Amino acid sequence: MTTAPSFQKTYARRRVLITGGLGFIGSNLARRLVALGARVTIVDSLIPEYGGNRRNLAGLAGRVRVHVADVRDWPRLPRLVQGQDFIFNLAGQTSHMDSMTDPQTDLDINGRAQLAILEACRVHNPTLRIVFASTRQVYGRPDYLPVDERHPLRPVDVNGINKIAGESFHLLYSRVHGLRATALRLTNTLGPGMRVKDARQTFVGVWIRCLVEGRPFEVWGGEQRRDFTYVDDAVEAFLLAAARPAAVGEVFNLGGPPPVTLHRLAELLVELNGGGSFAVRTFPADRQKIDIGDFYADDRRIGRKLGWRPRTDLRTMLARTLAYYRRELRHYV
Repeated sequence: MTTAPSFQKTYARRRVLITGGLGFIGSNLARRLVALGARVTIVDSLIPEYGGNRRNLAGLAGRVRVHVADVRDWPRLPRLVQGQDFIFNLAGQTSHMDSMTDPQTDLDINGRAQLAILEACRVHNPTLRIVFASTRQVYGRPDYLPVDERHPLRPVDVNGINKIAGESFHLLYSRVHGLRATALRLTNTLGPGMRVKDARQTFVGVWIRCLVEGRPFEVWGGEQRRDFTYVDDAVEAFLLAAARPAAVGEVFNLGGPPPVTLHRLAELLVELNGGGSFAVRTFPADRQKIDIGDFYADDRRIGRKLGWRPRTDLRTMLARTLAYYRRELRHYV
């Protein structure tokens, strides 16, 4: 696997733009890039529903530039992309339910804005390197497990359809216009900085908030199997994807440790927390319609091509995340 010194050679003194950079994964990526000596610029709308939080960059004052801007504000994009060596494109609407109740906004952010970003790059900075944050939601309900990149794309919600569009735009611009793009299909990503005020980013955030506040939480269904990626491992994948020529024009799944049922995940969180409780409930009808059942990813392709593998086991990622929110919860609710 690529080591820190080679990353330093790739990113030191290079100009890097992170869209959605005050969010969970984007801010962790920013921290790593600053440590590698990169000149980091962040674009984030700070719209409350979308996960950006200035607390995520605590301690980095003066070491990153932050533009509070919306990627739907297309006239601002050319100036933002000019002069950048890398773009990590993590701006997006992540809520599956919001995409069903407000599909036009999801389309604007996850579809139209992605095309506008790529057009700005094509016209004003065609030599940069761009990595797009896609999602396992593009697959829908699996035909087989683990799910590899050849699995049919059959989303169960508007969010998945629009993420396919955003991903496809990036790969098209790579093939046709020579814009060096890669897409990473993320599974459930956990760690410090994740959204915990609601389930717009992940249901696990709600569970963690309840545990830290001493309240019971609900597990819907419980027998579904899921895999989880720790945020540090996800950051490593983004850095590798942007650094390796072999990743250009490609799409890769990210995965994690062996999958567990949601019921077992809840038990493990209670154990690591030293107490707490949960109740197993049937799915609400609106959620049941878009639940994908069992899902875990086959991440061997990114291992073969780029040498990536998840390093953090489930107990460790949960323990670290719980410890973070015991200290920091007041900044995230």
